Amino acid sequence: MTESDILKYLEGLGEFETETREFDEEKLKVLSRNGKIFLVIHMGSNPLRLDVGIGRGLVKLLTEQYESVMNSRAMDDREWVEIICSGQLSDNEVIDLVRASWERTV
Repeated sequence: MTESDILKYLEGLGEFETETREFDEEKLKVLSRNGKIFLVIHMGSNPLRLDVGIGRGLVKLLTEQYESVMNSRAMDDREWVEIICSGQLSDNEVIDLVRASWERTV
């Protein structure tokens, strides 16, 4: 899973805005739609790291189930997780979480 894979998938969903920010000496690509952030990409991370907003119930479930999913450091850690795309979650599972975060911005 690469940053370009994620962006290509998102282009098929619709329009979104992108801006670059810095957090803890790290560059982040922040994606939003309707004025609401739905995805944060840690630029240059290897493996790719993403923050997605998925809600409290899923945050607790996923952080307990997967070592590669942890509470977000860059966003509200009660609603957001940081995913390390190292293979523990399949590409389809990562895409599903990105889509869930996208759908929360409606």
